[in-house]
Amino acid sequence: MTTVQLRRYVVEPGRMDDFLAWFPALVPVREQYGFRVLFAVAEREHDTFTWAVAFDGDEAAFTERVETYNASPERAAVFETFPHCITSMEIGFAEDALGG
Repeated sequence: MTTVQLRRYVVEPGRMDDFLAWFPALVPVREQYGFRVLFAVAEREHDTFTWAVAFDGDEAAFTERVETYNASPERAAVFETFPHCITSMEIGFAEDALGG
């Protein structure tokens, strides 16, 4: 079973370039902890950034791995340069609406 989490951020107006410059550094750290980034898209018109991350396992396993990832020194190192420009976020588990 693969679990997918959909993450949508609202970025401060005028700060999307800062966030987009930082975000690629996060991807290999997520991958190191067993996650796969399925897509990441920026919608500049509305200052939003949406991405999906997958993990092989159920929601409980996903959540457990997130806790390990969040406590990791690798994540802490990446967040040392985080631009602190997210004003709000929506995060939730998603399911395939087309049944594929």
